Amino acid sequence: MERELALEFVRVTEAAALASGHLIGRGDKNGADQLAVDAMRSVLDTVHIRGTVVIGEGEMDEAPMLYIGEQVGAGDGEEVDIAVDPLEGTNLVAKGIPGAIAVMAVAKKGHLLHAPDMYMEKIVAGPDGVGVVHLDAPIEENLRELAKASGRDVRDLTVVLLDRERHQEKIRRIREAGARVKLISDGDVSPAIAACLPHSGVDMLVGSGGAPEGVIAAAAVKCLGGTMQGRLIPEDDAQLKRLHQMGVTDAQHVLTLDDLVRGDDAFYVATGITDGDLLKGVHYGKRYATTYSVVMRLKTGTVRYITTQHRMDRMASK
Repeated sequence: MERELALEFVRVTEAAALASGHLIGRGDKNGADQLAVDAMRSVLDTVHIRGTVVIGEGEMDEAPMLYIGEQVGAGDGEEVDIAVDPLEGTNLVAKGIPGAIAVMAVAKKGHLLHAPDMYMEKIVAGPDGVGVVHLDAPIEENLRELAKASGRDVRDLTVVLLDRERHQEKIRRIREAGARVKLISDGDVSPAIAACLPHSGVDMLVGSGGAPEGVIAAAAVKCLGGTMQGRLIPEDDAQLKRLHQMGVTDAQHVLTLDDLVRGDDAFYVATGITDGDLLKGVHYGKRYATTYSVVMRLKTGTVRYITTQHRMDRMASK
């Protein structure tokens, strides 16, 4: 994919962030999500790609826009798969809590896992964790081996998990092993990325979260040279059937980073909506709104942070 597409994709996530940011702290998570979806969909159609949404707002009969299988883009240019989350962290926006983002991953056609809307067990670590941590290894072993590989003690490591009842046993074991625990209420894409960044204060992400979010995060993890493994967790017969339709006959199969994002040509793009550890949120002024975005390109390994001022009187024409 041409590098010039990077800025075009940033325009897409900026639009979603600017639209939904108006509802920060107003308690309307569905309204904020709808604003993000509408804005993202509108700008996507100006980008010179022939895109297919492989991860989006749901099946065709569940979502009027950005549904799985929808064709997006201007209808010319590269054929690509697109995974989108116009508002990752709807509760975060509704409550005015840090960490909400508008995010998308783009790869060549057929190169993103078409993950269904179910849970995925995940483990993510940075470059020091490559070939060191494994989804099926005891958490104590993963902590010990990651500490050794990074030249530190286990007590210096911080592990992020969603604050859920299902993770209580794992939280207990992490603490007993001597590592720190950082609990998050929603949105595990940014914490997965933080695990791959030096000086982020995060060393590993573990636990189960959304499978679609796992694929989006995988694009960034791969760009950053980190490691990630996942396992889809069907909760009923319908989800198990969906898994088989994907060609996954073994529900215990461990998905590698290359299963989640194939090849070496992908983008990860995100714009902050509420202030977070990795990106500032949308800031509205008298004449300008300011957005803070990141775009990663797998082919070159580049990570660009982009600050953009948007003139309020021209926002409708963007």
